[in-house]
Amino acid sequence: MSTTSESSPGSSPSEPATTAPASADPPADELSADELSADEAAALKRARAEKIGRYVAMFVMPILMVGMMITGYLAAMSSPTPNDMPIVVSGATSETVPFADALEAADPDAVDVRVVDDPEAAREMVLDQEASGAVHLEGPAATLYTAGGAGASQASVVQGLVAPQILSQGMTLETIDPAPLPATDMSGLGAMFMATALVMAGYLPFSVLVSNSPELLRFRRAVPLLAGWSAVIAALVWLVTGPVLGVVEGHTAEVLGIAWLGVFAVGAVQLFFTRLFGAMAVLVGMLFLMVLGVPASNMGMSVHTMPGLYPYLHTFLPTPAIGEAMRSVLYLDGRGVGPHLAVLAIGAVVGLALTALVDVIKRRRNPNPAPVVINMPSLHGGARPQSRFWRYTAVFLFPFLMVGMMITVMLGAMDKPTPREMPVAVVGATAEQAQQTVDGLDAQMTGMFDLRVAATSDDAREMVADREIVGAFVLPSAENPTATVMTNQAGGSAAQQVVNQVFTQVAGAQQLPVVSEDVAPLPSSDSGGTVSMYVAMGWVLAGFMIIVVGANAAPASRPLRTLLPIVAVYAPLMSALIWLIAGPITGAVDGHFWALFGVGIVAIYCVAMFATIFERLIGLFAVIPVVGVLMFLGVPASNGALSIYMEPEIFRILHDYLPMPAAVESIRSILYFDGDVVPGHLLTFAVWGVISLLVVVVIDRFKPLRTTIDHHTHPPTPPAGEVTAPDATPGAGPDGDRERELIRA
Repeated sequence: MSTTSESSPGSSPSEPATTAPASADPPADELSADELSADEAAALKRARAEKIGRYVAMFVMPILMVGMMITGYLAAMSSPTPNDMPIVVSGATSETVPFADALEAADPDAVDVRVVDDPEAAREMVLDQEASGAVHLEGPAATLYTAGGAGASQASVVQGLVAPQILSQGMTLETIDPAPLPATDMSGLGAMFMATALVMAGYLPFSVLVSNSPELLRFRRAVPLLAGWSAVIAALVWLVTGPVLGVVEGHTAEVLGIAWLGVFAVGAVQLFFTRLFGAMAVLVGMLFLMVLGVPASNMGMSVHTMPGLYPYLHTFLPTPAIGEAMRSVLYLDGRGVGPHLAVLAIGAVVGLALTALVDVIKRRRNPNPAPVVINMPSLHGGARPQSRFWRYTAVFLFPFLMVGMMITVMLGAMDKPTPREMPVAVVGATAEQAQQTVDGLDAQMTGMFDLRVAATSDDAREMVADREIVGAFVLPSAENPTATVMTNQAGGSAAQQVVNQVFTQVAGAQQLPVVSEDVAPLPSSDSGGTVSMYVAMGWVLAGFMIIVVGANAAPASRPLRTLLPIVAVYAPLMSALIWLIAGPITGAVDGHFWALFGVGIVAIYCVAMFATIFERLIGLFAVIPVVGVLMFLGVPASNGALSIYMEPEIFRILHDYLPMPAAVESIRSILYFDGDVVPGHLLTFAVWGVISLLVVVVIDRFKPLRTTIDHHTHPPTPPAGEVTAPDATPGAGPDGDRERELIRA
């Protein structure tokens, strides 16, 4: 019988905690080996081994989860490079063959060029996603077809590959988008976030059930529950993306159907994983669904800019299948949806069939298995609920709220990336000319840019380099007859692209020759400008995972006198590991060890203290507010994935206060700007860490701290047709887990 600092179930809340009476007999762990019986010695040895194992798990689980995710994302997406991108060329043979040869010769690894006779067939291949782009040549004119609905980033990459070759041959270029993205989802992120949310909904519930309510994993219970859960999540995703956010218009039946099938298929495969790996199935699901699935999805980045493994994974993993099916019905009139639905349907059938097969094999090998040990008896941090209703409600709410927050906050923040008060300076030959230009542009682009006058081009360049502004537009002068658009790619690639595009068009409308000047270009190892965000995600994930995992795997670590030293060892370990992944392993970062190592320690430690507040209050449910604040709000506010000047105003405010933006900007500053703004962000971490620690101290004074494992077991599934009587095993609690069960054949 374990002893905790909380009142035991069934005792009066006012009863004092029972303490052992004074005795002359020393504790068992203080007796010598000669004074212990063989059984006692063996039990003591097992207890010590279990204690060590729990502390090891406290470190190993975060290392595996964080290491796996950061390695996968940095290796696949830090430096997207065209790789055998399929491009079709049509027109007269005398024109197409030389052009195709020249296009391939320019970068043989980047493109896979095919020649066809019919321009309409080439265009259809783009719509069917058999080709990333199509070029039709007709005399001195060239027409480039790219489908925004097939991926906005892919269309940009194709133009970057094809346009220079066309222009170098003296041809005129016309770009046509036969499947543009709708105005409600100009970035095409709707399908991506829907797919991510549906995948999360598929694998997260079973990952909780296996440790909390294993009776719900019995095949005949799990399948109807999964079907109902899939329907609930499908309705939630449709409600948020449609009526609430307005990202999706129409396509109600298609969205509901794909969402239901996607969640059901992922859940069916994850159910099979739980049969093989138990509680560790969450790692397997994360590997295939998130670590490999997200880069292979062809959603955020074209799969043809990923390493060679990912186009292959794209053909059968569920994350790409869900995303591509959604993209097909939302943007491409349902073209090509069939194969993706087939992947999901086959995955669901195979997952359920393999689960049933494993169950049969296990029953034949062991007709009387041992009871299942429940290692996560409560999700909310208190005693295990006596009512199954409340326990199952908690099990439902945990993944439901996670999915709801993710699809609502992330998609709501990033689905309509439009410049909002983006600071840009204008330099003219005179101050009056610059002010006139500012006034004219303000009238045309109300609210898009915060335009201001800079005295000289040198002043503007310094402001851009210091990230006080995101860009500058320098008008021609007697000394420099060419207009210049200045940007800072390392300071934010998304903002740089917007400023370049808009002000190049402004110069073109005024018939001014224009050049671009990047005051801080990104290195080839971070061509997408996402390294700082992925490293920051590693710090934040590492910080809160040690608390959540430790509280359940090794609750003896929860007292501050034990927890603080553990985190003091863990934070440097994880900071060094994340640098090792970003640097030598993936090559995304070159050097800067000591600066990144030091700031990483501070970030991880302070995030851990913040997570401890909610873990103290609500147990595993702490994941919901912690992930909500640090990730779902933090990523949009970070200025990493998307410029904060392209999101709602609230995220620009949060950028100055949240840990994730502090982490992203610190890493960016260390890598590219000599650490110029790191002290201010260290202050942000310190405020979060110190205040969080003080709050934890206060909580611990008023709320009893659980430091032991509440042992619960659940009877295994009996052979078909048998009835199990109520279990009278000592220690069986009043939680209803051992009531009579009837399993029908």
